Amino acid sequence: MITELSVMEQRYQAVSAVIHDGLSVVEVANRFGVSRQTIHSWLLKYEKSGLPGLTNHSHKPRSCSHQISAEIDVLICEMRRRNPIWGPKRIEYELAKKKITEMPSQSAIYRALKRSDLIDPHARKRRDEKFKRWERAAPMELWQFDVVGGIYLSDGSELKCLTGVDDHSRYCVSAGLMHRANSKSVCDHFLRSLGRYGIPQEILTDNGKVFTGRFGYKDTEVLFDKICRENGIEHLLTAPRSPTTTGKIERFHRSLRTEFLMETKFENFDHAQSELDRFVASYNNDRPHQGIDMAIPKDRFLIPSPTISSARSNAEPSSTGTWVARRIGANGVISIAWQQISIGKHKAGLDVDVLVTDSMVHIYYKEELLKTALRSNSKEVRKKHASVLKKTS
Repeated sequence: MITELSVMEQRYQAVSAVIHDGLSVVEVANRFGVSRQTIHSWLLKYEKSGLPGLTNHSHKPRSCSHQISAEIDVLICEMRRRNPIWGPKRIEYELAKKKITEMPSQSAIYRALKRSDLIDPHARKRRDEKFKRWERAAPMELWQFDVVGGIYLSDGSELKCLTGVDDHSRYCVSAGLMHRANSKSVCDHFLRSLGRYGIPQEILTDNGKVFTGRFGYKDTEVLFDKICRENGIEHLLTAPRSPTTTGKIERFHRSLRTEFLMETKFENFDHAQSELDRFVASYNNDRPHQGIDMAIPKDRFLIPSPTISSARSNAEPSSTGTWVARRIGANGVISIAWQQISIGKHKAGLDVDVLVTDSMVHIYYKEELLKTALRSNSKEVRKKHASVLKKTS
């Protein structure tokens, strides 16, 4: 009568043949049709646990390195539901701020969102391998400007907005609303940006009529070009029908539409501008930007230059204020805190460090104090900008 042996019995016979009968491992392996390594593993298990060690055990791993806990899974899904525009990278950033011990990877966050049907897997587009991100090496080297519409009031009228971002930091330097995007309104907001943040080295815009007379009658100089020329700013223009050249300002427009507008209608002009200012303040000071490795634009825009440490050593010990970096324009002027200060054309192009206090402005070049000036009242300076704009227009 033939009796079928269980797997454990067969393994015991193999182990017993080696231990009690004195057969070699090779002979036993050939008899039972397994490898030498298998016989050795059976012997090790029998020595460690006895007969129960020869039974079948689950091959399921004790732990999974990419598996997240149920608590983290719920937290990820709640973040996505509260903020539908957040992707895996932003959620990973927010989780890191909460100092979670078992930090999931971006791929694990993506799988969690996919399991809960909170993300469309077909919407992902792999970046072209030839794609190369470019940006200027420091703030104030290049600003990108454009005009965007689609901001509606409750009465059905549409507002336009002059937007501007710093190329290096993605800091929004302009977000001014206007009823009509004419030359005077655009340049008014442009002058406000120059007065508030200073003179950049270059400005990049498209070929709109408010920015250039390149395609106009007799190639005349428009007001925007005149302001750039008088302040020593080089005005760069994109090639026709090439919106990707101003990709950073176009990306800002996308954030503006998805995070701020969202088909919102505002009560009046002042209400729309105040809400836009609130969004820009959050965008500049609180919101991490994926294009700059989740840094906050403010931290990149206000980075002091390397010479600030040496300038500080020359500053008075009692001096308390804010250090910022500026470059002297071709006309020998810098703009700081709604104020234009003349240093001299012989200093044009120098990178200087400015200590701004409540009442004074101290301008340093390396270890040399170039000039100290009183701070002007911001309202008076704005009136001065307005009068200059009227004269130039």
